[in-house]
Amino acid sequence: MLDKPDIAALLGSRICHDLISPIGAISNGVELLLMDGMAKGPEMTLVAESVAHANARIRFFRVAFGQTSMDQRIGLAEVRSILGDLARGSRITVDWHAPPDLSRRETKLAFLCLLCLETALGQGGRITVERGEARWTLTGSAPRLRIDPDLWETLSNPQAGAEVGAGQVQFMLVPDEIARQHRRLTVEISETEIRLTF
Repeated sequence: MLDKPDIAALLGSRICHDLISPIGAISNGVELLLMDGMAKGPEMTLVAESVAHANARIRFFRVAFGQTSMDQRIGLAEVRSILGDLARGSRITVDWHAPPDLSRRETKLAFLCLLCLETALGQGGRITVERGEARWTLTGSAPRLRIDPDLWETLSNPQAGAEVGAGQVQFMLVPDEIARQHRRLTVEISETEIRLTF
């Protein structure tokens, strides 16, 4: 019997696929205008930065929300490129420590967990990602965390009944992906740190 298709991942892949080309075309257009001698004023700088940020988000979302198969791989250089582009202008720093060749499926789960940690670091902070021999550990730290206990309860108990908005959809997707990968998620929350291990 075939596994039930992951509708959310298929939808994520479709949206990212349809958006990546036009965003790339806008980026190329801005680059051509600048090469053609157009002055790089504040307006063009704003357009260029906005396009770069949109491109970084789409690349990140493609991994976090997109369809993956068991044999797909992703290189460390690509992950660091995505996270580096995403970090420009952000108050959150991500330190990624993992092998040079990764399972795309595992990276998808790590990216979803990163999105969860982002919600707690509203005023900025640091996220450290480490991949050991068999387990991942993601640690978000900041002087002040913004924690919604009901939302975080959703990670270990999807039936908790927390009100989840579009900006927190990752909290609903993590338990499904944990189950799909036959892993167990541990969540530890203190005053200045959240640690996710799977």
